[in-house]
Amino acid sequence: MEKIIEKANILLEAMPYIKEFSGKTIVIKYGGSAMTDEKLKQDFIRDIVLMKYVGMNPVVVHGGGPAINEILKKVNKKVEFIEGNRVTDIETVELVEMVLAGKVNKDIVAIINKNGGKAIGLSGKDSNLILAEKKYIEKNGEKIDIGYVGKVKKINIDIVNTLIEKGYIPVVCPVGSDEEGTTYNINADYVAGEVAGALKADKFIFVTDVMGIMRDIDDKGSLINKVTEEEVEKLINNKIIVGGMLPKISACLNALDKGAGKVHIINGKIEHSLLLEIFTKEGIGTMIVK
Repeated sequence: MEKIIEKANILLEAMPYIKEFSGKTIVIKYGGSAMTDEKLKQDFIRDIVLMKYVGMNPVVVHGGGPAINEILKKVNKKVEFIEGNRVTDIETVELVEMVLAGKVNKDIVAIINKNGGKAIGLSGKDSNLILAEKKYIEKNGEKIDIGYVGKVKKINIDIVNTLIEKGYIPVVCPVGSDEEGTTYNINADYVAGEVAGALKADKFIFVTDVMGIMRDIDDKGSLINKVTEEEVEKLINNKIIVGGMLPKISACLNALDKGAGKVHIINGKIEHSLLLEIFTKEGIGTMIVK
């Protein structure tokens, strides 16, 4: 009986958050172990469906680096990175589009649908969702051409809003094209931030394999639960935020600057991390606010 009562108390704790965010748009950058571990994937996507059932409007933006590496390995294609960017020739970008739009995206859509949600997969090329432009790397004063790698020039969110209004969960993969129709692979972190900003999302939830922003990466007790944009800039200047967290934080700050309400960085390796962050007072990650 005590366990049953505890379940009721959990629901009551979640009630004010369900009320607050009913009808609100939540953009989720989906990646890391929550995509590659099968059990975590199934549980995470069920949580997204639950969000929809209680009245929220989740929008999913995903990457797929491991799946891309796997297919490139199968075709004996060399994998090369410069400054964290995948060097992408014409054959590689075709494979990237095939994997992201044709497999990873549709797998996520299928799991959402299997669990009672209504999802529609989109690439950035659908309805000109992501207008891209070619990206170059600046290194030692030199402009380096890394192939068919793009950056977001504009997000056209009409198709996303239409799907939300019709009750669907949009699932977006980070492939876009320019005015001439040239296809580009784009970093999913940046696409997610741009989508969150363009939608003026009430929340942008960034799913990673770390707890959030930490003052000491080796000390779990150093997690920063809430921080402002200004404080984040200080953490960057003081070398507290370094390495692979920098592009993620850049995407988060970009989302805030372009109109997203709050940003949450959570650890997708924690079971039901989405629900714990949204529906509990304490949360489990770092929340960034203006």
